[in-house]
Amino acid sequence: MQREKVIIVGAGTSGMAAASYLTKQSIPYIILEREDCSASMWKKYTYDRLHLHLVKRVCELPFFPFPNSYPNYVPRKLFIQYLETYEKHFDMKILYHRCVVLAEYDEKEQLWRVKAQNRSTGEVEEYGGRFLVVASGEDKPHVPRVEGLESFRGRVIHSTSYRNGMEYRDEHVLVVGSGNSGMEIALDLANFGAKPSIVARTPVHFLSRNMMNYGSLLLWYLSRETVEKLLGIVSRIVYGDLSKYGLPFPSEGPFTMKQKYGKFPVIDLGTIKKIKSGEIQVVPTEIESIRGNEVLFRDDKSFPFDSIIFCTGFKRTTQNWLKGGEDLLNEDGFPCSKNQWKGKNGLYCVGMGRTGFYGANSQAQNIAHDIVSLVP
Repeated sequence: MQREKVIIVGAGTSGMAAASYLTKQSIPYIILEREDCSASMWKKYTYDRLHLHLVKRVCELPFFPFPNSYPNYVPRKLFIQYLETYEKHFDMKILYHRCVVLAEYDEKEQLWRVKAQNRSTGEVEEYGGRFLVVASGEDKPHVPRVEGLESFRGRVIHSTSYRNGMEYRDEHVLVVGSGNSGMEIALDLANFGAKPSIVARTPVHFLSRNMMNYGSLLLWYLSRETVEKLLGIVSRIVYGDLSKYGLPFPSEGPFTMKQKYGKFPVIDLGTIKKIKSGEIQVVPTEIESIRGNEVLFRDDKSFPFDSIIFCTGFKRTTQNWLKGGEDLLNEDGFPCSKNQWKGKNGLYCVGMGRTGFYGANSQAQNIAHDIVSLVP
């Protein structure tokens, strides 16, 4: 068994943030990463046109500001360059191709025993650490069960496999999911000459980048209720009544919905304009079933499609391999309480609560300071 002071599971941005704080405190660690690279979500599973939705000053990783030459909203390609430079700068100790299959606390040895399958050799390796940091995030693409999906004769993918709309030109494409990924992929498809329709079965907030930026700043000075009322007024002025397009206005504010349901407001980059022009169709109901290329919806309407793209998020697998962490993470892999980052026996989590870069960086700092206080 290879022994380390700290074992971090996951080399995404949260795991890298935790590693940088440990490095600053001269605490040895290793990161176990199942993919062949760090920040694999950004490098391998995101679409070409993606940008950071928030201004760069709130998306920086610890101790490493973005270059001045970077635009205010950083595109995917530049963000990947930034992350690669970050990894090299801190000389991060990452073991790739390690898929964690079990982590449990050994009371006798007073350490966490972690077993990971080396995906290159197939062998199961064992590691021991006084402290364990879970930073694995949302790691399994989720596609809901739909009756008859297997009979669909066209292309069916999850958003993690979508890059751009070039190969979808002139196709009728159904986008399932009305979050930021779904709305932006629908926009990208329309820009490439496809005919997208998007399933939007629940109300969502639409904000521009500036609305989101100023709204976030106002939260430092005004109550959440006041800020949400202001954003609602501005959104209605800018976008008008969207209910006639199948997009009713939510009854709760954007930050309230994010906190209660994990539902982020949609940052509009041109999708609403395409919806109003008819270049993107909205289907305001759920899929009932699929028969061949015909998709039947709950309102008894049906339409033929050439491709389906599921923008339906992820499921977490933490509960499959972490034993004894019930006081920190629930059965869905989320912290048991808001902003929780510490459990029992030297167990921590970072970036698991959908708190964004700022929240993950704060948790990483707390974890490093806590470990320092416990190390003789």
